[in-house]
Amino acid sequence: MQEEIEEKTVRLVITTTKLSVSSFIAGVKAYLRHRQKKQLAAIDEHIQGKQSIDELIKQNQGVTSMVVGDEGLRTFERIAKKYGVDFAVMKDTSEKPPVFTAFFKARDTDAMEAVVNEYSKKMVKKQERPSVLAKLHKFIEIAKKQPNKAKNRTQEMTR
Repeated sequence: MQEEIEEKTVRLVITTTKLSVSSFIAGVKAYLRHRQKKQLAAIDEHIQGKQSIDELIKQNQGVTSMVVGDEGLRTFERIAKKYGVDFAVMKDTSEKPPVFTAFFKARDTDAMEAVVNEYSKKMVKKQERPSVLAKLHKFIEIAKKQPNKAKNRTQEMTR
């Protein structure tokens, strides 16, 4: 009698263990399916602003490009984000110094024109501004040409 009860108890434990392992595996599979659906949904969502060239081309809207100078790259990105333009920047290292090319979606033509206009205005304004280092060197040269004052130090003894 005791052996029968022990045998039934062992069988019950074994079957519940099998059941829990199979349910655990089914739960993991369901979770993986859920994650895969989320990843596909995330790809379908529209990415805005700076992105890779592949992501920009996957949107099937045509791409136009513009050469951007190295010193104006940060300015360009700031302006493009301001207007909500989708863009990708590619660095061409075959040339010295490297050339940066910005790619836009063709759908954003009005916003793209505004970005190009504002960017060109800022770059022209930046070129017109005199260099602070050049001004500093100029003032250093002026200071060198000035005659040195003769310093007379006399010490008087007071009693």
